[in-house]
Amino acid sequence: MKKRQLLWILLVSVLVAVAAMILPPISQPDDYHQFADQRSFLGIPNFNDVISNLAFLLSGGAGLVFLFRVYRTPEQTTFHDLKECLPYGVLFFSVAAAAFGSMIYHWAPDIDHLMWDRLPIAISITALLAATLVDRVDPTLGLWSLPPLVVLGIFSVLYWHWTELQGSGNLNFYIVIQFYSILLIVWISLRFPSRYTRGNDIYQVIVLYAIAKLAEILDWSIFAGMNGWISGHTLKHLIAAYAAYRIVQILRKRRFVG
Repeated sequence: MKKRQLLWILLVSVLVAVAAMILPPISQPDDYHQFADQRSFLGIPNFNDVISNLAFLLSGGAGLVFLFRVYRTPEQTTFHDLKECLPYGVLFFSVAAAAFGSMIYHWAPDIDHLMWDRLPIAISITALLAATLVDRVDPTLGLWSLPPLVVLGIFSVLYWHWTELQGSGNLNFYIVIQFYSILLIVWISLRFPSRYTRGNDIYQVIVLYAIAKLAEILDWSIFAGMNGWISGHTLKHLIAAYAAYRIVQILRKRRFVG
């Protein structure tokens, strides 16, 4: 049954990759960089969208500190094998790095700076996919998948940026990495039981990320509805950072069940 499910996942993934190659390219909208809250404060442009990224630094930092403590605790029960913490290490490092990448972008929003925003996002999502494979399918498979998945995430961003420089942006592969990877995490979570307690808590993380993306889409509407107090994009940063922190909380509470 497990092999059959993995074959289906592989087949669908190949079809999605082929579709990304042959479908018409999706370009970056011209107005993407026009965020609702463009107020400056203390000499910092787009202050709220810049400063709210500190939440990623706190979430990622909390995760890295937790993993460091786990690594130094022989009697830890978070991981059956300490090697299994590697995807989470990459995940939390990329979440922390997203703080700086997104700050760089929102300080001066343009295509070139957007690349630094998207690189850690792609890495964190692919790392979470690898962690899901470790926790639910097979530790060896998950650990071996981590490097190629991260490379694919990086490639998707670099390829998109290169196509933008050529004058015909193509977001297809980045969209696959960001959204299909999350669908894969849900698919795997539904079909394969976790080797740890608190496995179903991953759905809370997915829902929080979905809410964050919705807030991003409703950037201007939220800003107007909140009378300029906070924008949808600022909320997106805070909610997405909390989603990352929920993973830290899950790891703190979970135990190996085999």
